[in-house]
Amino acid sequence: MRAAIAVSQNPDDPLSGLTLSEAAEPEARPGWTRITVRAASLNPHDVWTLRGVGHPAERIPMILGCDGAGVTDDGRDVLIYPVMGDPGRGASDVTLDPQRALLSETVNGSLADHVVVPDECVVPKPEWLSFAEAAALGIVWGTAYRMLFTRAGLRPGRTVLVQGASGGVASAAIALAHAAGLRVWSTARSEAKREFALACGADAAFEPGARLPERVDAVIETVGEASWAHSLRSLRPGGAIVVAGATSGAMPPADLQRVFFQQLSVIGSTGCTRAEFEAMLRLLEVSGVRPHVETIPFAGIPDGYRRLIAGEVLGKLVVDLAL
Repeated sequence: MRAAIAVSQNPDDPLSGLTLSEAAEPEARPGWTRITVRAASLNPHDVWTLRGVGHPAERIPMILGCDGAGVTDDGRDVLIYPVMGDPGRGASDVTLDPQRALLSETVNGSLADHVVVPDECVVPKPEWLSFAEAAALGIVWGTAYRMLFTRAGLRPGRTVLVQGASGGVASAAIALAHAAGLRVWSTARSEAKREFALACGADAAFEPGARLPERVDAVIETVGEASWAHSLRSLRPGGAIVVAGATSGAMPPADLQRVFFQQLSVIGSTGCTRAEFEAMLRLLEVSGVRPHVETIPFAGIPDGYRRLIAGEVLGKLVVDLAL
């Protein structure tokens, strides 16, 4: 079968370790389900794997791909919930399991003609979602939902700032927050990306670092060093920054005086639970919100990653395995 495989790791030239080649067909075993993949999305997580960040060298080679959608061997249309672990080791929360893993971290991922996943990661695909739309949801939309509603605890009428609006998690957070009745502000580097943020549901879009009309209840932060100071300054007293990424760097000045004097909260967030994932699907169903996807062929995967690294993607790039 065809597969996008990380065969080596290089922090400076991550795509040098990517190959599109043939791989052995995976075999189903008790407790696992084999899926013929119809669509799978590209994620920054794949690039981190190719850079050797958070992915041990002894787990290379590895088929990339954290999420996707397809058809099981018994004919069910499904999408993949990508977090694997034991809720019992995480106080009933699989994301807190110290041994948790995403698809493609400890087992081969979804950027292939076939993938095998634990039965508990198989979710029925709603008829109102295309395979490409379903493939975009696992990592970014589940992450965004948990950040907004579980970790930040936001409710209708509150105001949230989403930094770096064109990214996958950020654009999903904008759409979900808007659907849930929040006031949504966002930042983006270019006019085109600010227009995209407005199209996703933002009430206003600003240049990075811009002074906001008023302070916000929470900030959705995946950018890191480049936006951290602005995120802190933008919070009302008692507000919270929810962090699920640091694409521009992970070591910004903490500004602890502001944190304690304004009683700010800095909250980490990773992935989502199966219950949160299903709640996110229900919100999409009742609101009519759908992910913004651009489909590419299997042969276009390397160029897709180049665009992802360069910040040239709006929403999600999804690989159509039929192309």
